[in-house]
Amino acid sequence: MKSSAREFRLLASVSDFTRHFGFPEPTHPLLTIIDLEKTRHLTPPTLPALRQLYIIALKKELRGQMQYGRQNYDFSNGVLGFYAPGQLCEGNDGLDISTLSGWMLVFHPDLLAKYPLGKKITGYGFFSYQVHEALHLAAHEESALAGLLDGMRRECEQPIDAFSQDVLVSQLDVLLSYANRFYHRQFLTRRTAEHDLLSRFEELLTTYFAQDDGEQPLPTVQHFADALHVSPAYLSDMLRSLTGQSTQQHIHQALIEKAKRLLLSTSLTINETAFQLGFEYPQYFSRLFKSKTGLTPAEFRFSVQ
Repeated sequence: MKSSAREFRLLASVSDFTRHFGFPEPTHPLLTIIDLEKTRHLTPPTLPALRQLYIIALKKELRGQMQYGRQNYDFSNGVLGFYAPGQLCEGNDGLDISTLSGWMLVFHPDLLAKYPLGKKITGYGFFSYQVHEALHLAAHEESALAGLLDGMRRECEQPIDAFSQDVLVSQLDVLLSYANRFYHRQFLTRRTAEHDLLSRFEELLTTYFAQDDGEQPLPTVQHFADALHVSPAYLSDMLRSLTGQSTQQHIHQALIEKAKRLLLSTSLTINETAFQLGFEYPQYFSRLFKSKTGLTPAEFRFSVQ
């Protein structure tokens, strides 16, 4: 029997969002700032919602634990989360919001459409992070963002004129730049957790390419992110911060090292080597090898003979 499609509510505008959750109506059509302390009395809607909006939320004193991967995470101390359009939101009955505080900034992609930030925001990986990869703010960092929020709130309360959108977008650009800085600080200051993640990634990468049991598919960033219970964006940003290279660059580096071993220690043809490494098309292997070493696989094999 064919199962019915899952029901959800589409939140295509800022007004849709505020009405769905019972928040105050926005004073600006493309952006609103919500004081979470004033939402404690609201009953979360039961119907899941697909949000076509950007959301940045600082949640403090959210009681209860959520499970992600194999660990429980406590969010009572306050974290800053980032959510891109197209993400499905569902309620969680295990969370106590009776002491919730903080703020939520909600804005429509159209706010940024004619500005460089519209393109720049797609490069911020933290909009694709999982919940347990949220940003833990220091007191002075939280204060800096609060000042920006106050400025944006005052701008939203003014009558809209020809400069309103310019001002809001410039303030939002600064807020995201601060968030990017704070995330890079977190990668460095939370050394124990991040270096443990780095060590486990390197172990997985080494183990994967040490296998010599015939052809295997090329590993993807998603493969290692799933194994480590993190999002692909978080893994790449963490690795780039600690090592200067993204996940894909680490994979390519390990792949090329294995290719060199096969070229020097076996009699496999170039095509057979490519298939052994998991390439569907040998031409792609040759192009990648040359881009990383400056030599084609055949030139490399000949150069060391």
